[in-house]
Amino acid sequence: MAAALSSITRHVAKKVLAVETPEGAGALVRRSIGSMSLRNLTPFLMLDHFHVSQGAGFPDHPHRGQATVTYMLEGTSRHEDSAGHKGTIETGGVQWMCAGRGIIHAEMPVHLNGAPDPRGLQLWIDLPKEFKMVEPSYQELGPSEIPTAYPEGEGGPVKIKVISGKTYGVESPVRSLGGCWYFHVIFDKAGTTIFPELPSGWTAFIYIWKGSVIVGDDTTPTEAFHTITLTSEANSTGVALKAGTDNTEFILDQSVVQYGPFVMTTREENPFRL
Repeated sequence: MAAALSSITRHVAKKVLAVETPEGAGALVRRSIGSMSLRNLTPFLMLDHFHVSQGAGFPDHPHRGQATVTYMLEGTSRHEDSAGHKGTIETGGVQWMCAGRGIIHAEMPVHLNGAPDPRGLQLWIDLPKEFKMVEPSYQELGPSEIPTAYPEGEGGPVKIKVISGKTYGVESPVRSLGGCWYFHVIFDKAGTTIFPELPSGWTAFIYIWKGSVIVGDDTTPTEAFHTITLTSEANSTGVALKAGTDNTEFILDQSVVQYGPFVMTTREENPFRL
C-alpha cells in the first residue's frame, strides 16, 4: 500500500544492535533500550528480547512506577505476584501489567515436550506522575483476542497485530495509562510497503527479530536484532516502512513523552525498593 502524497514520514534517528547476554536465573536477553547504547528514550525504560531455556527464568523481582508489557513470540510463560495474581501467557498472547505503587513479580517458563523454548519481548514503560501510585492491575489478551489490521486486505502480503492503540481502522481493547501504541508488523513479501500514522511528537521505535526493514528515506535495510529510534518532526504524520526481505517481523511502539523520576533499568536495580 503506497503512502498518500500528503504523508510526511519520520526517519531513522539511531540504530542499536541488541547483543545476547545472560539475565535473571540462566535466561538470555537481547537488550537495546536500557543498555548503555540507548538509555534515554523516555518514557521507554527497557526492552528485552528474551530466551528462557530449561531451568532458567526470572524469579521474584520488584516493579514500581511503571508498566511492563510481555508479548510471547514462542512457547509459554507462567507468572505470579505478591498480590496473589497468577496466570499463563501463551504464544501470541500479551500481558500488560501496571505496577503502580509496587508489586513483587516472578516469571518462569513452561517447558512442554516438543514445544519450543519460551521466547518473547518485555517492554518497560515509565508511568506518568499521576499514575505512579495507583493500585497494580493487569490486562491480558490471548492470541485470538488481539485484533489484526490488514492494510492490503485479508490475504494480502502484510498484517498488523494491534496489541494496543489503533491503526488502519483497527483498535485494541487494551487501555494503557498515559498512552502507548504497540504493533506487531508481519510482512510476507519483500518490497511490500505501509505507512502507519503516528501521533506527532510521540517517542517511537522499531525492534526487528526476523528479516529486515527499510525505514523512511533510508536506502539500506536494517537487519534483525536492531532497534531503530525514529525522528519526531512536528509535521510528520507517520512512518514509511518497506520489507527488505520475505518473512520480516518487527514491533513498532510509540508513546507520549513522560517527565518524572527515572524508574528501574534492570530487574536487579531499583531505586524504589519495596
